[in-house]
Amino acid sequence: MKKVIKTENAPKAIGPYSQGIAGGGFLYISGQIPIDPKTNEQNRGTVASQTKQVLENIKGILSEAGYTLDNVVKASVFLKSMDTFSEMNEVYGTFFKNNPPAREAVEVSKLPLDFDVEISAIAYKE
Repeated sequence: MKKVIKTENAPKAIGPYSQGIAGGGFLYISGQIPIDPKTNEQNRGTVASQTKQVLENIKGILSEAGYTLDNVVKASVFLKSMDTFSEMNEVYGTFFKNNPPAREAVEVSKLPLDFDVEISAIAYKE
């Protein structure tokens, strides 16, 4: 059975999608962008600060559904420029210290609201 996950600890969806969908032990988290859910302010800082906000948003959705970062099995990172990969990667590594999930990082021509980074994730627990 499919369950919609909605939390105030991540930005509201800016389109016709859910923050997360849980089912069959999996949690699918929609791409998160660097908006602070408490203030609704857009983080226009460095790629490092944007990445931190994005991963905090993902943590908020995970928590709402009863998951943690340790349950993340797959992440997809979208960057406006691969020149910022190492900056993103350094922050990303502080969130996934042990047994990090599978991941790809790709450069895209444009992201929602013209941010520099967006990350989606898939988590699993039995």
